[in-house]
Amino acid sequence: MRPDPSNPPKTDRHAILADRVFDGRGWRPESAVLIRDGRIAGLGAWGEVPADWPQTRLPTGAVLAPGFIDLQVNGGGGLLLNNQPTADGMRAIARAHRRFGTTGCLPTLITDTREQMRIAIAAARTVSGGDGIIGLHLEGPFISPKRPGIHRPDRIAQPGAGDLEELRELADAGRSLVTLAPECVPAGFVQTLASAGVRISIGHSEASAAVVMQAVADGATGVTHLFNAMPPLSARDPGIVGTALTEPRLTAGVIVDGIHVDPVSVRAAFTAKGADRIALVTDAMPTVGASLNRFELMGRTIKLSDGRLTSEEGTLAGAHLDMASAVRNTVRLAKLPLEDALRAASLTPAQFLGLDNERGALIAGARADLVALDQELTVIATWVDGDIDDLKC
Repeated sequence: MRPDPSNPPKTDRHAILADRVFDGRGWRPESAVLIRDGRIAGLGAWGEVPADWPQTRLPTGAVLAPGFIDLQVNGGGGLLLNNQPTADGMRAIARAHRRFGTTGCLPTLITDTREQMRIAIAAARTVSGGDGIIGLHLEGPFISPKRPGIHRPDRIAQPGAGDLEELRELADAGRSLVTLAPECVPAGFVQTLASAGVRISIGHSEASAAVVMQAVADGATGVTHLFNAMPPLSARDPGIVGTALTEPRLTAGVIVDGIHVDPVSVRAAFTAKGADRIALVTDAMPTVGASLNRFELMGRTIKLSDGRLTSEEGTLAGAHLDMASAVRNTVRLAKLPLEDALRAASLTPAQFLGLDNERGALIAGARADLVALDQELTVIATWVDGDIDDLKC
């Protein structure tokens, strides 16, 4: 039986049946996910679904998996967080990505003024935990001027008086994240933030392996868009890339759009770290989920051409990428198993955020955030807290 998305059944329990269910760690053939009051009540075979539970049977060959979690979302649906760093802006961005299977995300503010940063932190403190918003990602401003990427050089900064206290407020904004260059912040900065409950990711940086390892000892647990905005691995200077590939305490985000990272490098990262330490991220911009082919980024025009977002100088400016496409690219371009791609899109980012009992896995008691994919790995349905967002079949 297939419910009408515009008129969902008036019940607090239902079952979703699929030919294949990926529970976050492995496959379950011909299985059903039982949902009660927005939570997963359990998993079982088709024949184990209680007779009085409404059922949604997915099309032949469909895959049911945990909803995707994106750690780096600059924008979507025509909106850039830097232009609207408010609760409504965050909600709109999250909604734009839901059609692509993303049920939880960190709206991301790239390097901007202190005032924009304060507004974003205040907004995240009010909205995190609902509407698919898990927390806030501040990508900058405490990054290396030698690796700015598309970040405006005049807004890159070193921490000053009061910055540490303001960033510590992120501890009350869900599970939030700060990307910084550890060589550009004072001693104790990383440790203080990590001790307050803020997650630290290393990015836009030229840190040596020794500096990275000190940051890890101080509490850093992530690497932002591995391979991008950092020096390449070399024989005598492993730097961030080499340390990330060998350090199990670091989870590395990777942009798998076929542009930012060569598929062979994607395979190398997964081979070195495993799918439990690689998180697919989109680094998405406003063009995702919109008909835009250009937008303004702090006074610069960013154009979309052949799937590539660049400034007038040719600098990559985020990505025209959604999580479902990242999963497909991981399978089709990098030639990796679907289970690795799905895990890197769900359970791994959930574990990084310390939310793997709540999100990223289809286990009893977890939030009923799910995505259904057809045989072409196109999203056909998304559920958030057990409520269906759409059913395209």
